[in-house]
Amino acid sequence: MNRHKEEGCINLNTYLEKNPKKFPSLQKVFSHIRAGDRIFIGTGCGEPQYLVQSLVDYVERKPDACFDTELMQVWKLGFTPYAQEKYTNNFRHNSFFIGESIRDEVNKGMADYTPVFLSAVPKLFDRRIITIDVALVQVSLPDAHGYFSLGVSVDIVKAAVKHARTVIAQVNAYMPRIYGNAFIHMDNIDFLIVHDEPLLEYNDHGQVCDVVKRSIGNNTAQLIEDGDTIQIGYGSITDGVIEALLEKKHLGIHTELLSDGVARLMEKGIVDNNCKNLLRGKTVASFCMGSQKTYDFLDNNPAVEFHPIDFTNNPLTISRINNMVAINSAVELDLTGQATAESLGDMLYAGIGGQVDFMRGAILARGGKSILTIPSTNKEGTRSCIVPFLPERAGITHVKCDIHYVVTEHGIAYLHGNNLRERAMSLIGVAHPDFRPMLLAAANNRSLIFMDQPFPSGTEAHFPLELESRRTTRKGLSIFLRTARVDDEHAIKQFFCSLSDQSIYKRFLIVDEDCLETGLQECVVNSDYTQKMVVLAGIREGDKERLIGVGQYAVIGDSILTAESVIAVHDDYCNSGVGRELFAYMNHMAGKRGITSFTAFVQPDNIRSISLLEKVGFTAEKRVGSGVYIYRFDLT
Repeated sequence: MNRHKEEGCINLNTYLEKNPKKFPSLQKVFSHIRAGDRIFIGTGCGEPQYLVQSLVDYVERKPDACFDTELMQVWKLGFTPYAQEKYTNNFRHNSFFIGESIRDEVNKGMADYTPVFLSAVPKLFDRRIITIDVALVQVSLPDAHGYFSLGVSVDIVKAAVKHARTVIAQVNAYMPRIYGNAFIHMDNIDFLIVHDEPLLEYNDHGQVCDVVKRSIGNNTAQLIEDGDTIQIGYGSITDGVIEALLEKKHLGIHTELLSDGVARLMEKGIVDNNCKNLLRGKTVASFCMGSQKTYDFLDNNPAVEFHPIDFTNNPLTISRINNMVAINSAVELDLTGQATAESLGDMLYAGIGGQVDFMRGAILARGGKSILTIPSTNKEGTRSCIVPFLPERAGITHVKCDIHYVVTEHGIAYLHGNNLRERAMSLIGVAHPDFRPMLLAAANNRSLIFMDQPFPSGTEAHFPLELESRRTTRKGLSIFLRTARVDDEHAIKQFFCSLSDQSIYKRFLIVDEDCLETGLQECVVNSDYTQKMVVLAGIREGDKERLIGVGQYAVIGDSILTAESVIAVHDDYCNSGVGRELFAYMNHMAGKRGITSFTAFVQPDNIRSISLLEKVGFTAEKRVGSGVYIYRFDLT
């Protein structure tokens, strides 16, 4: 960086000698601002702080010199001196995104918000729907060819520079030189102000508690495969996802915002972009908000490219990336699967940003997935973030078709291709247990679910995610094992209906299909995870699960020591080791709950079940009516 600074200074001195008019005083520079001008300011951590403060100081000295101007920006960090009441006649802020620093001003009507997909902003400039009169930007030191890098803020800045009447650039040796479509030549800048100062840094790690963000991160990581390319935003949930990805391999990055976490994944070799089919080997982003350590990592790093936001965020660009996974967050989500990332009721909270662009682009990509992460409650635990319906004046960021998966600390809900009833049950299943009765009642009132839909209540309804498992059977079949949830009703019904009549009769002593169907809700899906447990074995078929085995145990009578157990495996997967793995899984869970023995009722001609029971250690105890045998297995 020191050599880069020395070379840049030499180039600036040479250029100063040839073009002294491009290095005027600040007073001379700001004299080019006219009443009513629209002034663009660089984004986030790329904001030219010295230029902005100098402009405010200039207005302080000459209040009439800059009247009724509009300041436009994507993201404002930190203090906003021009937002003070005494500058009301001089400045009004208009933002394409609502950050914490201007949230109050926007909601009080003291500043404006322009809702727009960020990928569409450059076209607003191109078509002069929004004109830019003056652009205040920040650049790195120039190279030997006279090119500056826009550094950590390329996004819409390059388009603003292209279309502005007057471009004023703060040349800052602290600005990293980042590759990609991020360069501006000296000839395209009207005035250069040389001033070195540390860049703004961004830290947003405290909005979600550590336990919640880790759980959401671990759940999200289950959906990401080695070699996937991901887009991920910022904030505390992002931190949890990043930590959960440390065991992955060969990830790629194509994102809007590059954070400290992404840089950390690159440094650890988790992200190498080797599997990307678009810009292979390159981490691609549009701007960065992070720490000085990350800025140093990005400086002159050939593995990183920043591009204008109408490239990075263009859904057509994103759709070209195989196995693209978009990971975003929301503040509220309703039971139909529509979400807001912009507002809490009628209070404007954030903005559209690039979420929709990436979610829709990922859906269009081959092997793509869209994931919405959301804590089940607010930080205080007093309000559910999964609600019956979004408030009347809430901004709907994601419509029902935008989201494949919803991830909370309580699990994963798959929405894509599911009807409203299935969606509602899935989302209630990953809501906080304290709010599930309310959501269930609301879903009933809106006829989203069956009027007689049962649902486990109390603390027992908490789905034990820690018991999920992936195993390989002795025949080499890769399966997942987990406990049943309330939204599994349809899948379990399909499993039973796919069994032969003989299999159903022998394993469950059931021959009436109506009895089977009506019993699903009460006896199978409605597990309480303590007295009764239903476990599932399945395989992945694309984004969907296919059940190939079901096991169940239920405590007998008032005793907590003995449980009746039963296992069924799909006819196509008999003798593949699925039953053995199901039983081992049930054994493990029952043992954790203090159960000491299993019993099983089997007909004497059910050779397969008897063979399985004897292989895992069951012994025949006695014969009861209708020729049924009782088998027993001691867990201890």
